[in-house]
Amino acid sequence: MQKPSTRGKRLSFAWRLGFLYAALFLVVGCYLPYLPVWLDWRKLNADQIAVLLAAPLFTRILCTPVISFIADRIGGRRAILIGLAWGALLSFLLLWGAQGFWQMLLASVVLAVNFTTIMPLIETVAVSGLRNGAIDYGRVRLWGSLSFIAASFGSGIAIGWAGAGIVLPLLAAAAALMVLAAHLLPRELAGEGAAAPAVLRRLRLGDALRLARAPLFLLFLLAAALIQASHSLLYSFGTLNWRAQGFPDGVIGVLWSVGVIAEVALFAVSGRVIALCGTARLLMVAGLAATLRWAVMAVEPPLWTTALLQTLHAMSFGAAHLAAIHFLTHAVPEDRAATAQGIYASVVAGLVMGGVTVASGPLYRSFGGEAYAAMALLALIGAACAFRLMQLWRGGLIVGAQEDR
Repeated sequence: MQKPSTRGKRLSFAWRLGFLYAALFLVVGCYLPYLPVWLDWRKLNADQIAVLLAAPLFTRILCTPVISFIADRIGGRRAILIGLAWGALLSFLLLWGAQGFWQMLLASVVLAVNFTTIMPLIETVAVSGLRNGAIDYGRVRLWGSLSFIAASFGSGIAIGWAGAGIVLPLLAAAAALMVLAAHLLPRELAGEGAAAPAVLRRLRLGDALRLARAPLFLLFLLAAALIQASHSLLYSFGTLNWRAQGFPDGVIGVLWSVGVIAEVALFAVSGRVIALCGTARLLMVAGLAATLRWAVMAVEPPLWTTALLQTLHAMSFGAAHLAAIHFLTHAVPEDRAATAQGIYASVVAGLVMGGVTVASGPLYRSFGGEAYAAMALLALIGAACAFRLMQLWRGGLIVGAQEDR
């Protein structure tokens, strides 16, 4: 009688977590391709757009590790997720009503405090399920990717029909769904076999600092940061560049969707890919795929070539993300899981991606699509760092679970 009950709880956990991923990526699928379009519609220039897009990335440098450490310290990840989801909804409404660059900048910072930590905390919940066999990470995460496809494609059609002003109403509606999904998470977030809250409460600041100083962790962060940050130009000015090439909004929505469809295919077979390739090697392959992708994008290829290049998103982003999740699962003790995710988000999607995003404004203004050559160089350096990680890491913990006690 116990086994069916346990299986039912795990299925419920997987479906609820998948729904939260789907709601989150409804937001991301509209925000990432089309917020720059909305900002351009609000008459901001390229440098101002770059600053507004980078502001959340820099804000998360401090906010995400602090909130993640608190989540590990008190063990209250569900409550924190609910609070952040509500804060994100209110922040989008604030941005919607903002007037002028400075009000928009303030709204972007408030949004960052709430929204940028949601993803690391959800990933922490997923890692807990992965550790104890409650979920297949890739098969749960792919619901987020499918949602991104629907959001990017649907938003492109909506913009073509109603204009760029529709972007913020769409974001607010998606954020409201995310609030609902956060409330639907079960109170026992990690499922059977997870660390007890009492263990999480014993976490000390010194534990987090020892993790942050671990040489292999730093090497991993450098590799992942350079590979992921090489996407900054695409995320900031990809849609505007494709518009400048004459691609219609509906076609641009399809281009974003093509990349994520390829990502979904990878996530569907993620277990076999990791078993075949290995974590660090997969990260290196992702860097090489990103190098190829941006090198060809730098010559502003025709539509059919651009569509083919978008399939490389499965490797340049998807494989890099998959490798990062498995590294954090197997290299970091569970009592520091949220802290590790927070540091990862702070450095990779905060410090490094924020810096590259700011630089993307002047680069795009000066060189247009040719600026992708700089992204190719970043990805190549990241691949070299991943190759070194592959040589040094043997697959075990990089800091001991009990060494600090």
